[in-house]
Amino acid sequence: MDIKDIRKLSNEDLKKKITETKEELFTKRMQQASGTLEKPKELYTLRKNVAKMKTVLKEREIEEANK
Repeated sequence: MDIKDIRKLSNEDLKKKITETKEELFTKRMQQASGTLEKPKELYTLRKNVAKMKTVLKEREIEEANK
């Protein structure tokens, strides 16, 4: 997910997307543990996407506090 796409989402949508991505990450970790994960790079990209979304939320929170 590109940062431009993330910034277009509302705060509520971002929170939902973070939850969904974390659930998907959990599923992928279980697949990795059982040896059925086909693309290990997916774990990396999911973690990075969660971090990007949390960063945007934090930026918005700080921006609101400064107003």
